[in-house]
Amino acid sequence: MTPDLPAGRIGRAHGLDGSFYVTGPNSRLLTVGTQVTIAGRSAEIVRRAGTERRPIIRLDGIDDRESADALRGMVLSVEQIEAPALGEGEWWAHELEGCAVLDGERLIGTVQRMIELPSCEALEVRRETVGSQPTGSHPPAPLIVPMVKDAIRRMAVAERRIEVNLDFLGEDLAEPDEGGGR
Repeated sequence: MTPDLPAGRIGRAHGLDGSFYVTGPNSRLLTVGTQVTIAGRSAEIVRRAGTERRPIIRLDGIDDRESADALRGMVLSVEQIEAPALGEGEWWAHELEGCAVLDGERLIGTVQRMIELPSCEALEVRRETVGSQPTGSHPPAPLIVPMVKDAIRRMAVAERRIEVNLDFLGEDLAEPDEGGGR
């Protein structure tokens, strides 16, 4: 079974006909005629307006402002089979989650999620910890890898591996020395 793709969350109502804004949209998935799922219920998008960043949609069966308001905050999702085909070098976020991130042969961590930055999308990578951490210490901060050519050397998603350039990212992951410093 293929996973559902998140298309956004239902935001505030727009107008009186049941239309609403979508927050955190994946606009590619929000086209007229697409079947979306909300809380286990399926509905077809019958209207699409607004912008790519602030789309306004209306669903079949949601015909007034009160019905739209009742859904506010719920997640919209689309079955992957309903989604448009991706081009070469494109992946859905869930396909990248769990991929090992390496620089050469050195394991850096694992992709936790894809995030949207103002200028591009990026991977949030949970760093691998070496040895045991001192009691009371916090896990290392995630590594943010922008999805740009200089940062990513190779995407081998089928192999569950992404190769990055730590020099470009300005990261020095040298082992701590005996004194506890870097």
